[in-house]
Formats: sequence, C-alpha cells, structure tokens
Amino acid sequence: MASWLNNAIFYEVYPQSFNDTNSDGIGDFQGIINKLDYISNLGCNAIWINPCFDSSFYDAGYDVRDYYATAERYGTNEDLHRLFDRAHEFDMHVLLDLVPGHTAIDNPWFLESGKGTRNAWTDRYIWRPMTQSPNLNSPYESIRGFLGGIAERPDAAAVNCFSTQACLNYGFGTVTEDWQFAADSPEAQEGRLLIQNIMDFWLGLGADGFRVDMAGSLVKEDPDYYWTKQLWRQVRAHLDGTHPDAVLISEWGDPVNALHSGFDMDFLLHFGPSHYLDLFRENPYFSASANGDIKAFVDTYQAMLADTKGLGYICVPSGNHDMIRMRDTLTPGEMKLAFAFLLTLPGCPFIYYGDEIGMRYEHGLLSKEGGYERTGSRTPMQWNRNTNAGFSAAHSGDLYLPIDPSDDRPDVASQEGDASSLLETVRSFNTLRLAHPALQADGAIVFLHAEDHAHPLVYARSAGDERIVIAINTSDADASCTLPDDYADRLAHADVLLAVGDAAARCDGTLLHTPAGSATIFG
Repeated sequence: MASWLNNAIFYEVYPQSFNDTNSDGIGDFQGIINKLDYISNLGCNAIWINPCFDSSFYDAGYDVRDYYATAERYGTNEDLHRLFDRAHEFDMHVLLDLVPGHTAIDNPWFLESGKGTRNAWTDRYIWRPMTQSPNLNSPYESIRGFLGGIAERPDAAAVNCFSTQACLNYGFGTVTEDWQFAADSPEAQEGRLLIQNIMDFWLGLGADGFRVDMAGSLVKEDPDYYWTKQLWRQVRAHLDGTHPDAVLISEWGDPVNALHSGFDMDFLLHFGPSHYLDLFRENPYFSASANGDIKAFVDTYQAMLADTKGLGYICVPSGNHDMIRMRDTLTPGEMKLAFAFLLTLPGCPFIYYGDEIGMRYEHGLLSKEGGYERTGSRTPMQWNRNTNAGFSAAHSGDLYLPIDPSDDRPDVASQEGDASSLLETVRSFNTLRLAHPALQADGAIVFLHAEDHAHPLVYARSAGDERIVIAINTSDADASCTLPDDYADRLAHADVLLAVGDAAARCDGTLLHTPAGSATIFG
C-alpha cells in the first residue's frame, strides 16, 4: 500500500461543475489546475476526479466511449497530464474515476461486438439470443434489462444501469444458460486484461490511482463475490508488478469484501451495511433536532475495522455526486461537528467539493445527464459573489447547471479569513490532522462513550506515544459521561487542541462535561 495514504485527505472534484476557464459554462482541466492552490490550502493533499474520459454523457461520464482519451469538454490528454504534473508540484496525488463494468452503447467496442460476423469484440459484452425468451426463474435475467434491436447479431445486450450502458463481459460465477460465460473462461478473462491495460496507460501519464465504479458488480451471479474477488486480486497483483504505488479505492460500500479483494480503500456509502446514512442524512445523529442514534454505526464500524485490520482503509466521505448534500439535513453549525468527526477518524476522509462551505442541495432541478434526484448535488462551485459565483464567465443560460439563486448562498471568498466560518473550521481540522499522527489513517481508535440515543460521543485516537481524545455533543443540551480511569487521568493534564463551541470540561475525576453543540479535541 502506498505510504502517502496515511496522511491523505481527499477532495472530490466533479469536473463539469468545479471551475470553467474557457467560458463555455462547463468546468475543465485548466479550471482544476487554477484551483489546486485552494485545495492545497484547505489542507487536502489528494484529489478524486469524477469521470473525465470521452463519453456520450447520458450518465455524466459514467458511459465511456473511449477509455484512452479525455472528453473534449474538459481538455486533452496533454491537459490532464499537465494537471497531474502540477498537482505533484503541490505534493498532491490524483485519482481518476474508472468505470469498468459497462461502456456507452456508441463505444466502438460495443458496435464491433454487435456485428453479425465474429470478431475480437464479439464476446466482450453480455448478449442473450433474441430467439430465447427471458428466463424469469434466472436471478440475473429477472432483475437485469436487455437491449434488443440495435445490432446485426440476433441477440440482446445486457445493460447495467441505464439503457445506454452495455455490460462488459466478466463472466458468471454461476452459469445457468448457454449464452453465459464462466468467470474463469478466456472470454471473461479478456475483460480483466482490458482493465489492466487502461490502468497502465493513465498511470504512465502520471495518475496516482483509481476510484473504481461499481467494483463489486463485475462478475454476475457471483455468490459471496468469489470470482469478483479473484479478478481484483489479479489486477492488484498486476499493479504491484508495474505500478506498486498505484492506489485503488472501490465503490463497494462493503469494506470487508472490498479490502479482502485487494483494494486499498473502500467508502462507507448510502448503500451497504455500514449505517453511514445514520450519521448525516436519514434521521442524522449530527442533527440536534433528529434524535439520531450513533451506536448502530459504531458497532458496525468497529466490526468492519476488526475484519479488515492490516488490509486497507475504511473511508468516510462528507458526501458525493450520488447523494443529497449534507447541508440539506444539517445546519452549518451541525456540519462543523460532522467534520470534526469525519476528519478525526481512521482511514482517509473525503470532502465533496462545496461541502466545506456548506453548499446547498438545489431542489426542483430537471435531470441533467442522467442525474435525476442527484442533479441538485452537482451544481457549480460557488467561489465568490461575482457573476455566476465565480464559476464561469459564460451566460447564465449556458451553465452546466444553475447557480444557487439564494441571496445568502455560501461562497469561498465570503468565508476565507473568518475563523467562525465552516470553511475555516474545516481547514483547522485538516491542519490538526496533518500535524498529529494519532489522527491520521493508521492511528488506532477506541470508542469511550457511544451509546444508544445518548450524548456525548467520545473516542480516542492513538499512534505511538500520542493519545488524542475527541468529545462531540450534537444535541441541544449539555451532556456528561464517565470515562475509564486511565483516560480520565490523561485528560486531566491534556491541552485543548481545537474546539468548536465551548470546550468540554473535565471535572470530578472521571466525568467529562460537554456543552450543547460542541466538539473538543484534547491532546
């Protein structure tokens, strides 16, 4: 595993909405380059860029036409190469978004696969004979769509999500039909070799790794992900031989399976077993008015840590391009406490662009490029009070998505230098994390008080001789808890490293008193 991950703090860039430098209303690579100083000054030293390859853009880039060329709207391959080089000058690392499970239906590979005469691409996608009625008793056919009438061959193509996304063939763990290939067949193995070739290409141009879309879905009908795990272990073994520092993070939402498959990191997401939604979104614990629970999350999280010890990292994001923004369920003050939590956990934290200033989810937008309800989380970054919030000099009608029209919309310029702002609070937590090994990815965690519908939340981080205690009270009332003697003794002589709101107070030996709506870090 790459050593730089231990102190990595990631910033997710949705490229079409981040910064537009050619006034076409869509963000671009140069726009990211121009804001690397901002990302670095925020305290983030790694970037994940959402899909930027040539695409049909029916699904915002998650429908790739050419894996070896960037989308013209963002710039050229050379522009992306310059972005890598410039980021490295800032001592930052860049992950690209790889979509291995499907391509656009106008991808030349798929067009070749659909031809009536056999060729090198005939078996690279999943096809079912049109003459064969769907087998509704088949677990795969009963839930997956097939697209017919678009090819010379007398078959229908399987699609993953939208009808514009044709499934690449990585085989079936359980073969029940004669048109299905086994996961260990030569035809299915060709897909893995293709992944490795694409990765080698971009790593050779300066990328530092990949976030892998739908990583657990490649092999179909795969009980316990047996063959999917084998596939990714083979990819990891290949990278260990060609680019050993390359980082792989999975969109799996299940760290136990993902990290046992060779990934360096896996996200906790809005799907999967993690109780992630309990934190910031559905009856969120970090909302004073929601009466949320932290215990189910903590119990699950600790079990995941135990099951993945030494294998990689569990990553908690503030949000992403597929979620309703955190600001929709939390106030800016509550978001400060949420960031106190996610920026002091083990693993690598991820900040979704704009969450650091409290950008809102924009309700009521029409779907853009397959965004549907997600569209409101993908609006342009708000840099200042200038035209189009400083995102673009294009006419407002030409923008990728509308800017938040509110008079009080948050922006970077209005919060910079204001110690009470969300932006400066996030920057302070990042600065603290980078300065203390105990707060970084490899540091251990022990939960000292994390009870069912109770406050405060208290946990300790440690590395070597360093011990740091974090106390967070998300409720609208003061709260107290009793700590174990050894931690109470340590706290009696500890300094307050950082506090949001009034700092927690130590009294009566083992009692920790935390004011309402506060976060305190002792060290």
